[in-house]
Amino acid sequence: MLLPGIILLCIFSVIPMFGLIIAFQDFKLGFGVWRSPWIGLENFQYMLQMTDSRIIFYNTIFLASCKIVVNLFTPLVFAVLLNELRLRMFKRWVQTIVYIPHFLSWVILAGIIVEMLSLDGIVNRVVRLFGGEGILFLASNAWFPALIVTSDVWKEFGFGAIIYLAALAGISPSLYESAAIDGATRRQRMLYITLPGLLPTVILMGTLSISNILNAGFDQIFNLYNPLVYESADIIDTYVYRAGLLQAQYGLATAVGLMKSVISFILIIFSYALAYRFANYRIF
Repeated sequence: MLLPGIILLCIFSVIPMFGLIIAFQDFKLGFGVWRSPWIGLENFQYMLQMTDSRIIFYNTIFLASCKIVVNLFTPLVFAVLLNELRLRMFKRWVQTIVYIPHFLSWVILAGIIVEMLSLDGIVNRVVRLFGGEGILFLASNAWFPALIVTSDVWKEFGFGAIIYLAALAGISPSLYESAAIDGATRRQRMLYITLPGLLPTVILMGTLSISNILNAGFDQIFNLYNPLVYESADIIDTYVYRAGLLQAQYGLATAVGLMKSVISFILIIFSYALAYRFANYRIF
């Protein structure tokens, strides 16, 4: 049963690792991997000396950090509020509606967002209706980071709330019944039973999300950004795409991708160590 999965893993994940040697070469497409000259760590040195490298690393960490924080607390608040609803039919209807964006690709969602936020889109029409001027949301470095974080939350918070709803189901109903008998209000039960019961899950999700600090979302940004917002939207993955595939700087792009992979691997080990330390979570 494991054999097909192992074969696919080797073909698409293990064998391509051989291409990492390009990061240490002045790779020429005509020469190939075997005949391209070796240059040691020059690609890494050049990467660290570029002014663009500071921008892309800052944008990656900033956007990823904002997404982690907002995507940690927004599903939590939504799950707690949803759990307080008494009408089950309305509760299920709301759950279904907010889950839908998670199952749509960023190609579809980006098209919707572009149509809504363009100069002739519905948002700018409303702004003009109240006497304001049209805003270039997709061409403004001031607006674009907020747009990236907000749209990511819109897509994922409903699905992320499933984890917290599952944790809420594990809280004993007898605690709520005892509190109600003692005269605790719904607000007090939420503050002193629901939230403390969710705290281990919040700690677990927070520590595990550290490993994604360098993953700011290539699909989302690639489908929404443009040269006007490179200053605030260009991340490691989009830079690797442009440098490697569009500008044919294969060695530099591989060096940037390799450095990201190494740092991400270290962060994964660190995040799982924290999860085991503070939430008693282990894989094996």
